[in-house]
Amino acid sequence: MHIDDQTYTVQGRTYRRTLLRNSYRKNGKVYHDTIASLSKCSDDEIEAIKFALANKNYVAALRVPNKAVKTRQGLSVGAVWLLHQVAKRGGIVKAMGRSVQAKLSLWMVISAVIGSVSRLSATRLAQSHAACDILGLDSFCEDDLYAALDWLNDHQQAIEKRLFNGRYQHKKPNLYLYDVTSSYLEGDQNELGEYGYNRDGKKGKKQIVIGLLTDDEGQPISCEVFRGNTRDTTTFKNQADKLAQRFEMEEVTFVGDRGMIKSAQIRDLSEERYHYITALTKPEIETLLKNDVLQMELFDETVCEVDLGGIRYIYRRNPVRVMEIRENRQSKLRTVQSLCAQKVKYLAEHPRANVDGAKRVIEEKAAKLKINTWVSVTTQGRNLSLVKKGAALEHQEKLDGCYVIKTDLSVTTASKETVHDRYKSLAEVEWAFRTMNTTLLHIRGIFVRKAHRTRAHVFTIMLAYLIAYHLRRLWQKIECTVEQGVDELSSLCATEVLIGDVSIQTVPAPRQLGELLLKEAHVTLPDAIPCRKVNVFTRKKLVEERRISL
Repeated sequence: MHIDDQTYTVQGRTYRRTLLRNSYRKNGKVYHDTIASLSKCSDDEIEAIKFALANKNYVAALRVPNKAVKTRQGLSVGAVWLLHQVAKRGGIVKAMGRSVQAKLSLWMVISAVIGSVSRLSATRLAQSHAACDILGLDSFCEDDLYAALDWLNDHQQAIEKRLFNGRYQHKKPNLYLYDVTSSYLEGDQNELGEYGYNRDGKKGKKQIVIGLLTDDEGQPISCEVFRGNTRDTTTFKNQADKLAQRFEMEEVTFVGDRGMIKSAQIRDLSEERYHYITALTKPEIETLLKNDVLQMELFDETVCEVDLGGIRYIYRRNPVRVMEIRENRQSKLRTVQSLCAQKVKYLAEHPRANVDGAKRVIEEKAAKLKINTWVSVTTQGRNLSLVKKGAALEHQEKLDGCYVIKTDLSVTTASKETVHDRYKSLAEVEWAFRTMNTTLLHIRGIFVRKAHRTRAHVFTIMLAYLIAYHLRRLWQKIECTVEQGVDELSSLCATEVLIGDVSIQTVPAPRQLGELLLKEAHVTLPDAIPCRKVNVFTRKKLVEERRISL
């Protein structure tokens, strides 16, 4: 039973229609029965009936005058309520469904945004946040969340498809961004963990490889987890098949970086009649210059274009990037010069020190910094000095800030400016990886071992990023990060009102920043929420070392 309260305008006059209705489902369709018309009731009477329906389990206690009323601090409500509303608006709640496992999975997504990514920490977080009261969860422990991971893995494809269809009901995008990252593992028991190219700079640790597919605005569509030794290019075919088969797409353009879309990937896309936008490596650019396809003097701030047999090359020189590259090169040179000065001083103070050994150390440093192609170390007696090779340095600086974008899209489909901007949109995927890995969501540590649970864990992080994606855009006018905003609203706790044996949680007004955050997110806090007194517990207790000893 609910109040159907609506306003409508007819011939410039606004009318209000208020009905007391009952909804039910029959043969998969929703029907409504009108019990009474409340249109002639006053606003106070209508609000009183709404309050009574919202708190129907507690009305008996509220009307008994002789029972003592007590208050105490309730659970944290602000962050959970906000994130649940954003997830509902973004279609995540509908796509996941209303089952118990779906609600537990949704809590893992929300808790990841708040700051808890493991099942144990998510369970403990539910003891201080109103997760059960807002999401309608019953008693659970970390074992239930592990079972929910199993369910989430089994339903990932269906959830992704429902999200996709719900988001693009009217028009599906035809341009998709794809990139991969890696995440290192602590320990060596994960079934997908392997040694491979580690982007985290963590030598000696196994890792997993994660592929993320987004639309042209960087909004996540699908994620996939591969073994840690999987090459980037071998993950690409899966994404083309996914769009063709699962999402039933016909007109598709893939955007990938120079290490992702190569000759083999272009052939795979051609088989599906898909298009691509990618960039060329430095040796490929040099080949085009050598064959006179591109002219060095045309590399400028203005975007230029060359069409060669239906393949378009869009090229430009970024002056800001030129300055950054050359400053970085000079910084490396200063580092080697400082080392050289140290070695010269050491040789002067130690007559028996080996000159060749000192020279070898400087050469190894130059090689490590990748400036040895245009810097050499010379000796004169016991003195060492650095010599810059002018011709080699000039060749090195030749392509500073230059890049070439390659595509098979026709000019009528996308102009050179459009192709250029769409390739630059890959920065959105990089932002997603940075958010998922380090800044907000912290995909590590991956406290699971089984392959299917690892995939489900990464999927929860992707869904959590989808919420953060929307919040970042909603809060872009506020001097506040998503992490700071969620922390601010996490401090908003309900006040538990006890009337005899019945409890209800009233929600106080937030502080000024919290009010602004909710306003910009278009979310309104309720006056009160149920107090279901659900028992959330953990089977794992604190280890003895962490207990306070007196």
